[in-house]
Order: sequence, then structure tokens, then C-alpha cells
Amino acid sequence: MKIKQYRDHFIQSLSPIYGEDEAESFFYLILEDKNQLKRIDLALQPDSVFADEEVLVWNALLEQLKLEIPIQYLLRKTSFYGLDFEVNENVLIPRSETEELVEWIIESQKAKGESLKIKILDIGTGSGCIAISLAKNLPNAQVFAVDVSENALATAKNNAVLNNVDVTFVNQNILETEDLGQQFDIIVSNPPYVRNLEKVEIKKNVLDNEPHLALFVEDTNALVFYEKIAKLAQKNLSHNGLLYFEINQYLGKEMIDLLQKLNFNNIELRKDIYGNDRMTKADL
Repeated sequence: MKIKQYRDHFIQSLSPIYGEDEAESFFYLILEDKNQLKRIDLALQPDSVFADEEVLVWNALLEQLKLEIPIQYLLRKTSFYGLDFEVNENVLIPRSETEELVEWIIESQKAKGESLKIKILDIGTGSGCIAISLAKNLPNAQVFAVDVSENALATAKNNAVLNNVDVTFVNQNILETEDLGQQFDIIVSNPPYVRNLEKVEIKKNVLDNEPHLALFVEDTNALVFYEKIAKLAQKNLSHNGLLYFEINQYLGKEMIDLLQKLNFNNIELRKDIYGNDRMTKADL
């Protein structure tokens, strides 16, 4: 079958679920991953064909996409802050909002001087996207990352190797931790923050496939991770150290109140590119 014919069939099949533009983007992502062909290659070679065995592979992926399994899980990879990451059912797929948090940290540190040696801790690292991106872009930083999931840490370790960075990974339940054992210049976390009451807003492909352990918190204790991490930061942030969080867009005021109650200073709440309250920075 001609690839252009299959492309039309693929997009037509998925457009009712994802819309035509996203369906087309899926096609070219898979084309590059499975056939090492880009959009320009198909334009220059319009008569290119899929072998029968290739059609079988594509058909299988098409059926999984119809079930709204995220394409990142099907291809086992994604891009974050210009780097390649392995992703699977044990880790969340990194979001663009988290890239904004990473950018905030990197730009703040570069403004202080790139030669400054710092120690960073990423709590709830998942795929390792925050820790690895910071290690890659702040070469004078010593980076540590913790997660409660051993499977997530295995993925994060693979991603550190993939991106040629040195990160110290620790299997740790932060809610059961009383002291981090050392001082850090930066503590950053994108912990679970989606309340159960907000599940109705979550897309089916996320709800059915991404790890709930990394997503949801109880409605009655939505800031449980933030309070615990902030209390640890009181003990384990160095002088002039910084605490960064990615937060629930609906709980910006509550986050500020929490940080104020715990005597943090210079509290800053930032919106993401979509105009939602999404991240905070504070110091002691």
C-alpha cells in the first residue's frame, strides 16, 4: 500500500477522537520512529509504499490509539526540554508546564553565575525529567532525585544514562521521611496534586493509562505532599536556599497561605503559558 494512502486512512480513523491536526501529527511521529521517514521524505517520494508486515505494525498502533493509549507510551519515548526521555506506564508523561518550572530554575541560577556549585534535590522524580534537565543544563550542580516507586526510578536511571548525566537516585517515601540527611541549595517537586473531585476534568487517555500514584491526592488533604516537603525544606535547605513547586492550578492561594504559615519568604506564584496558577518559588 502507498504510504500516502495509508496516511489518509490513518488520519480519517483517528480524527473523530483527536481531531485532524493531532491525528496527522501522530502519523508523522510514528513514520519517523518506525520507518525513519520524515514529512519531507514522503513529499519527495510520493510513491513510497509500506510492506505488508509494516502495515500490520501500523494497524496495531492504530487500534491502540483508538483506545486512547498515549502515543508516548506506544513509542516508549517523549521529548522534554530539548532532551529525549523513555516513558512507560510507570511514569507520568512530562508536560510542557513542567518545562516552564525547569526553565525558571535554570534561568534563576544562570543569573547568579554559571560557575556556582549547588546541590539540588528533586522529590517525586518519576521519569527523571526535572532532575535530568537540571543536571544537563547546570553542569556545576550536584543533583539528587527521590521517588517512592522503584519502577519509576528504574526508568529515571535509564534516562540519566540516555542523556549522559550524573544523578543520584534514591528510593524513598517522602511522607515517611523525617530528615533528608543533608543540605540542599534547591529543593524542587512536582508531586501528586490532582484531587479526586477533579477526575472529571482528566482526559480518558490520562485517566486510563498514567499512574494514579503520581497523579491523585485525597480531596480532604490536597496539600499533603507540599506541607511535608516544605517542612523538610525548613530543616534541609541551605542558607538562601530555594523551594520550587509545581502546583494544582486551583490551589494557588492555598499554597501561598501554606508557605506563609511555615515562615517562607519572597513567595512567588507564577502562571503557566495557559494562564493557570502553576508554580511557586520561596526561600527561608
